[in-house]
Amino acid sequence: MRYLTFALTKGRLAVKTMDLLEKAGIFCTEMKDPSTRKLIFVNEELKMRFFLAKGPDVPTYVEYGAADIGVVGKDTILEEGRKLYEVLNLGFGACRMCVCGPEEAKPLLERSQLIRVATKYPHIAADYFYNQKHQTADIIKLNGSIELAPIVGLSDVIVDIVETGTTLKENGLQVLEEICPLSARMVVNQVSMKMEDERIRKLITDLKALL
Repeated sequence: MRYLTFALTKGRLAVKTMDLLEKAGIFCTEMKDPSTRKLIFVNEELKMRFFLAKGPDVPTYVEYGAADIGVVGKDTILEEGRKLYEVLNLGFGACRMCVCGPEEAKPLLERSQLIRVATKYPHIAADYFYNQKHQTADIIKLNGSIELAPIVGLSDVIVDIVETGTTLKENGLQVLEEICPLSARMVVNQVSMKMEDERIRKLITDLKALL
C-alpha cells in the first residue's frame, strides 16, 4: 500500500487539523516533538505521511501530486486558482473576505467609476470587481498592513480577511461589502482521487461524521 501524503498549513490550521484527525483515529506522534528538525512525519501503521507548508504552497503541492490531500484556507484556494478538488469544509478558521474602507468610500462602490483597491489577494479582488460588480478597479498588491493603504491615500478601499473587525474600527475603517465566507478546507489531488478513491472517501466520511 502506498503512502497517503498530507500537506498541512503551518500554524493554527495544522494544529486544529491534527486534533481533528486524532479524533478520527489518525495519529502522528513525531509531529508533537517540539525539538524535531524533521520535514516529513510518518505513521507507518496507517501508511500516511504529513508535512507542513506555507498556506499559498499547499494547493501547489496538491495540484502537482507531491501531496494527495491538503488542508488550507478557502482564501488561499481562491487566490491560487489551482486544479484540485475541494472536498470538505472543516469549519475552523472561520472569517470573511470583505471590501473595507472609510464610510466616505461607500458611494464609490455604488457607481461604475474607477476605484483603487489595495489587497494581498489581487485575484480575488479582480474577480469580485470585474466579474461580480462589473466595476473597473485599479488593484494594488501589498504584503504588509493593508489597513494603512486608505489611511495614507494609496487606495480608496481594501480587500482583506476580516475576523473580528477590531483592527478596522481602531483605524477608522469598516466592512463595506462582504465578498465570501472563509474557513479551512480539505483539498485532494485529482489523480489521487481516482487512484486512492476508497481510502480518501472513507477519510472524508469519517471526518464529516465528526464535524
